[in-house]
Amino acid sequence: MDEYLQDVIRCDLCETPVPRKHCELCHIHLCETCVGKHLSDQSKDHYIVPFKQRGSIPKCQYHSTKTCTIFCKDCNVPICSICSSFGEHVEHNTEDLLKAMAEKKELIRKDLQELEESIYPKYQEAATNIPVQRADVNKHSQKLTTALDKQGEALHTEIDTIIQGMKSEIDDMDTRHITVIDQQEVAINKTNTDIKKVILDLKRLLDTSDVCLVSEYTSRTEEFRSLPAQFQVTSSPTFTPQEIKREQIHQQIGSLSELVITYPVGTLLDKPRILTDIQTECRPLHSVSCLSDSELWTRGIDNILRLYNLQGELLRSFQTKSGNKPYDIAVTRSGGLVYTDWWNSSINLLRGTQIQTLITLRGWRPLHVCSTASGDLVVIMYSDDGKQIKVVRYSGSTKKQTIQQDDQGKPLYSSGIIKYLSENRNSDICVSDCGAGTVVVVSAAGKLRFRYTGFPFTPGESFRPYGITTDSLANILTSDPNNDRIHIIDQDGLFLHFIHNCGLQKPRGLCVDSRDHLFVAEIDTGKVKKLQYYK
Repeated sequence: MDEYLQDVIRCDLCETPVPRKHCELCHIHLCETCVGKHLSDQSKDHYIVPFKQRGSIPKCQYHSTKTCTIFCKDCNVPICSICSSFGEHVEHNTEDLLKAMAEKKELIRKDLQELEESIYPKYQEAATNIPVQRADVNKHSQKLTTALDKQGEALHTEIDTIIQGMKSEIDDMDTRHITVIDQQEVAINKTNTDIKKVILDLKRLLDTSDVCLVSEYTSRTEEFRSLPAQFQVTSSPTFTPQEIKREQIHQQIGSLSELVITYPVGTLLDKPRILTDIQTECRPLHSVSCLSDSELWTRGIDNILRLYNLQGELLRSFQTKSGNKPYDIAVTRSGGLVYTDWWNSSINLLRGTQIQTLITLRGWRPLHVCSTASGDLVVIMYSDDGKQIKVVRYSGSTKKQTIQQDDQGKPLYSSGIIKYLSENRNSDICVSDCGAGTVVVVSAAGKLRFRYTGFPFTPGESFRPYGITTDSLANILTSDPNNDRIHIIDQDGLFLHFIHNCGLQKPRGLCVDSRDHLFVAEIDTGKVKKLQYYK
């Protein structure tokens, strides 16, 4: 029993068992009664915490002898008393660490409750509904396909009937023609028989000395001198095919309405907030691509690909396979990094620590690249002769699609090489064409949907779009470095808002993470800024 009592933790001042408090700075246990007595010793600092939280208060990383008893609400970090009195936290909002932790725990409890009871069940329900939606798509597509097949069969039947009728007409005309030829044959054969008989008679007359027979002879030569009446075909039947026009066929078949997908409208902030400011080693800085919500790849004008976290720490860096500088970068669905090499006309994939050349082009040079939701790569290409621009879709190294001209055969894109591109949620391909001062948006089939030439400017301004990206609401964002701002337009080209007046300096490359935070690469400063632009 005595040994058991000795193991019980006691108040260091009065030996009361199971003390409820602990002084983190003095490292002693205290009962409720002795807390006041301990605090009355003003010769040193004290920090009383519940007994269960003893040892949980961190040491200051800048002042090793100090314990963090204060919470900086602006920076969201624990700090010590020296940090709160000097340096960057002096003018920040602070409060007692235990109080802040209690508030945080309460927030965590509320968030946990909301996630478990409300949010997560909604996502579960939505996930359950996905197979139903896919099945509905297949069912509806099958219905459309059946209707098209039925219409096609009806048209084929009608065409077959018409063709068969025309073939019957040909048979009738052939019968008439052959009948006339047969009649002519009969007449000619009969006359031939008569002529042969007359010839035999004449030969006998020449050989006879019978005066009576010779005197009775009457000539029939005039009768045979003209052939029996010959028919003439004054007009042979001909077939003149009509030019087959797709428009007329489409009119005969019917029309198929377009798929229209809409997304909820987000509430845009009047003044976006810069959440993170990352200084990179890339200056100038051209492109940024999110590997995750907390890591991003960058490329400048050297031959190094750099991966940073949101604290600005360089996590990894790789030199390109050829030693040439990359023209553009894009993170793939599987987490690899694709980059284009203008100088050796190649498209390459960095996966882990290995770089693989996916595609080598002939007669064309790759410019900007994006990775699509389906895992395809879409690449802007520039011809070696400098006269043509096209967008090509690849599945692996296999070319699937080329987008180059509109329905009138005119080029969709100008010949300039400054172009960025992105795939939207509705599968549109969006290209920022700096040289033409426009954003060109085509459907997944490559059909021109619209061109955005900028919001009406004040005199002296010009629109030269560079980076382009899209968000979860299918809105399109494009950078406008000449005017230190970013344009937001909807999926149909309607201007929605500017991102400006928040400290942006010559924004260029853009990307959006899974939570619709916008990452902006500033070309001159070499900074990547993370912005919140939705409420």
